[in-house]
Amino acid sequence: MEKSGKSILKRLTDKLYGGIRMSWITVILFAVGTAILTAVFLLLPIFENTSFERMGVTFEAWIFFAVIIMANCKKPLESALKTFVFFLVSQPLIYLIQVPFSDMGWGLFGYYGYWFILTLLTFPVAFVGWYIKKKNWLSLLILAPILFFLTSNYVDGFRETFRNFPRLLVMAAFCLAQVLLYLYAFTSNRWQKLLGLIVPLAAAVLILFIRPQVDINGTQFLPGDPVLTENAVVITGDDPAAVITIEHTGEDSMVRVQTKKFGVTDFSIQDGGTEYRYTLEVYEDDAGYTQVRITGR
Repeated sequence: MEKSGKSILKRLTDKLYGGIRMSWITVILFAVGTAILTAVFLLLPIFENTSFERMGVTFEAWIFFAVIIMANCKKPLESALKTFVFFLVSQPLIYLIQVPFSDMGWGLFGYYGYWFILTLLTFPVAFVGWYIKKKNWLSLLILAPILFFLTSNYVDGFRETFRNFPRLLVMAAFCLAQVLLYLYAFTSNRWQKLLGLIVPLAAAVLILFIRPQVDINGTQFLPGDPVLTENAVVITGDDPAAVITIEHTGEDSMVRVQTKKFGVTDFSIQDGGTEYRYTLEVYEDDAGYTQVRITGR
C-alpha cells in the first residue's frame, strides 16, 4: 500500500511539473480562468473574510500557478516569458471583471500598480526559477524564499485557526501542502528535504515571537473621493498612531498608511485653500482581522 501511494504521488507530480504541454494558448486560458475564479472569490459575499478571498489579495495561490508554468517550460527564457504574460493577462483582468459590480468603478485600478510591479518582477524570477527542475542544492537555494514565505503563511494561518476556528484553515493547509509538494518534487535527497522544511519553520516561528502585533503598510482611498493636487499635504497631531502620506493625486487620490499598532489618528489634508478632515482607525474586528477605516470629520 505504501509503495502504491508513493507511485501515485510520483505520477501526479511528474504530470503537474513536467507533463503539461504549456503552449501559449494554454498560458492564456490558464490566465483567464484563474482571473475569473479570483474575481468570483472577491465579488461573492460568501467568500468574504475567508481563505478563498485571499487569492485576490496575497500571493500563495499565484506562487502555485507560477511554479506549474515554470516547471512545464523547456528553457529559462520560455519560463520567464510565459510566466510574465500569465500575470500580465490575469491581474488586470481580475480588476476589469469587478468594475461593473463595484462602487469604486474604474477606481479599482488604483490598486493594480502594486501588482503591476510584481508582474514585472516575474520575468527575472521565473527565469531563475526554472532551475528548480534540476532537483539539486541550487534548486533548494532558489526555492528558499518561496518556502519561507509559504511557511510564514501557514504558521500564521494555523495560529489564527486556533484563535478563530476555522478561519484561514484552508489557506494554512494549502501553504503547508505547497511546501511539502515542492520539497518532494524538486529536491533529490532527505537532507535537502529536511533543511527545506525545518529552516524556514524555525525562522518563521522566531519572527512570530519578535515581530510587532500589527504591521500595516498599504494604500487607502479617501471618503468622498477628493481629487487632490500635487500641493496636498497631510497634517497630524503630536502623537499619531499611524504615519499617513499622500500616495497618489488626481482622480484616484489615495493615502499610504503605515503603523505597527492599533489606535486612532485624526488628520487633515491641506490642498491649497481647501482642507479635508479625517479620522483613521486601525483595529481588530470580531473575526480577528486587522482593519483600517478612514471616516470624514
